[in-house]
Amino acid sequence: MNLRTRVLRGGVYLILRQGLGVVIGAVGVILLTRSLGPEAYGIYAAAFGIYSYLFNMSKWGVDVYLIRYEGEPQPQDYHQAFSLLVLLSLAGIGVALLVLPFIEWWVRLEGFGPVAMALFAVLPVHLLGLVPLARLERALNYRRVASIELSGQIALYVVALTLAYRGQGPWAPVFGLWVSQLLMSSLLYLMSGYRPKLHWEFARVRAMVGYGLGFSAADWIWSLRPLVNPLVVGRYAGAEAVGYVALVIRLVEQLGFVKAVTWRLSIAALARVQTDRARLVSAINEGMRLQVLALGGFLVAFSLVAPMILPPLLGSNWLPVLEVYPFIALGYLASTLFQLHSSVLYVLQRNRQVMIFHLVYIALFAGSALWLVPLMGFIGYGWAEVVALVSYIVIHLLIVKEVGKPNYRLAGLWMLAFALALFWRELGWVAMLGMVGVALWPETWRALGIYIRYLRKVRYEGVANEHHH
Repeated sequence: MNLRTRVLRGGVYLILRQGLGVVIGAVGVILLTRSLGPEAYGIYAAAFGIYSYLFNMSKWGVDVYLIRYEGEPQPQDYHQAFSLLVLLSLAGIGVALLVLPFIEWWVRLEGFGPVAMALFAVLPVHLLGLVPLARLERALNYRRVASIELSGQIALYVVALTLAYRGQGPWAPVFGLWVSQLLMSSLLYLMSGYRPKLHWEFARVRAMVGYGLGFSAADWIWSLRPLVNPLVVGRYAGAEAVGYVALVIRLVEQLGFVKAVTWRLSIAALARVQTDRARLVSAINEGMRLQVLALGGFLVAFSLVAPMILPPLLGSNWLPVLEVYPFIALGYLASTLFQLHSSVLYVLQRNRQVMIFHLVYIALFAGSALWLVPLMGFIGYGWAEVVALVSYIVIHLLIVKEVGKPNYRLAGLWMLAFALALFWRELGWVAMLGMVGVALWPETWRALGIYIRYLRKVRYEGVANEHHH
């Protein structure tokens, strides 16, 4: 089985898992937010935003190092990664506890501190699951990965919803996250066959840290993005506004499951063709088209039905999410054009170039949010997403210099049509004309035909392999 077929086959498993996850997540989020209300959900979302940054800061790129390691990692490499992550998790909790009083003072959200502290405590469980996860992803064993993640998602909502309906407020999703992480970490170790041992070898640590610092520097900067909602929207617009923005981000991420799948597949797959610049450019072109076509359709479809389904599902107190949805969806859609650019630069170990792009993006996004949110409320967060689009010029120039010039013609026209359609409530039904053009364009149908044929090929090869074994 060639690499492309293996990757697409792995992608099918992840897409199926993410598809089921979208359904479970959508139902779960609707029930959870309806029972909690914007304020309680906003407190949890603010604390989770801080935790997300802590988690990303504490990884140091160790998991990606294992996945993109040239050759086959030795057991000592996995043991060293495990031992390093033990230390990083303890250091992360220590730093978090030191800065928590300042964060509490800044956000001024009642009840934020204890919730954040409870989330910080789950960090070691979350981090130490990365080693067996990297082992499974390196083997492109996404079937097991998909089943594990789906189990964790189900556990999260079962626990969170049970406690939410018993009046536990923001603590309900906190306990749900704890149960979810414990379950997933246990299953990862069981299904990967990895048995951890403490190991310390200076040469291996130096190799991991050498790569990790370069990768993590760029990742730490990008991970500042989730902090804008709790730190800027929370301070200047309050807990309810944080809840509105957090819910839209969650919905958009659920709808954008194809983007998440492509990122996870790309690091493992691109590492195998990193010496062939022509194939890298081709992978970028194909990935852009696939992501924009799939993601844009989901985002626009939701924007059309949201005004009809959200009021009865969530209640009238959640209606403000409709105002900020098109802006956040546009930012997410635009990022699909350039996601594989970053993947390729990471695989080529051009971490400094990715860091430059992330610095420009965060400066534009956070800076404009600090200016616009105090003036416009939480809608200012949406306009900050639009301002940040300018930064993608930087990543384009960097990828042209390192690899070659991608072809944006097809994916760019699709994205423009979807982007206009997202604002149909503001622009009127004329905004849908671009979608009509995309649907009638022969190149759209040719591209769809190619992807459908490949997916059929993957399915048939998968069935044949199962019968063979």
